[in-house]
Amino acid sequence: HLVLVGRRDERLQSLKKDIMSSFPEVDVHTVAMSVTDKEKVANLPSSLPQKFRDVDILVNNAGLALGVTSADQNDVDAAMTVLDTNVLGTIALSAAFLPGMKKRGSGHLMNMGSVAGHYSYSAGSTYCASKYAVRGFTEAARHDLVGTPIRVTHISPGMVGETEFSNVRLGADDKAKAVYENIVPLHPNDVADNVLYAATRPAHVQIADIIMYATNQSGPKDIVRAGPSLGKK
Repeated sequence: HLVLVGRRDERLQSLKKDIMSSFPEVDVHTVAMSVTDKEKVANLPSSLPQKFRDVDILVNNAGLALGVTSADQNDVDAAMTVLDTNVLGTIALSAAFLPGMKKRGSGHLMNMGSVAGHYSYSAGSTYCASKYAVRGFTEAARHDLVGTPIRVTHISPGMVGETEFSNVRLGADDKAKAVYENIVPLHPNDVADNVLYAATRPAHVQIADIIMYATNQSGPKDIVRAGPSLGKK
């Protein structure tokens, strides 16, 4: 069974239709809400239909970046939006679902981080701060849950194309397109594949962190635009 949570109901319904068409044996429930609505997040476990309530795997994937300003020019309202979504949303959802996992004696918490939570860079202070916080929270949660069967995983992708991340961050489609010009970035399916890998290890194996880059990327801003050949001579 799958519970899909997101802000845009039409996207959720489309995804639900695609999943159930490809996997008719899977039941899908959708919830249109923002992870910044703390009251709805807190009530989410008890508001789910009975068959969906025993959540085994929580993937905290919601996140965004806004702007590319330097630390002395940050828009505080934008910073609050980023931190509220990326950090407090992760904390709130974890607080909502981890008690049930502990009670049942099984579960897996997966938090989507970023290479920006390992290596900071200029013009990204707020986003880096949010992802360092997610990484710190995830590591602390692993310590908190070490005496339980619950596993805790942090996944840190580098450049990922075919999402709305850069469009939202830069506020313009042409600028977003330029970010991925002449480089083969990671695809969302590549990130999902690593989520699946971590989730399907034996119960005694806990994948703590996965850092993943495109082949022609070695750091958040360390990129060689080698094109489709990936630099092959």
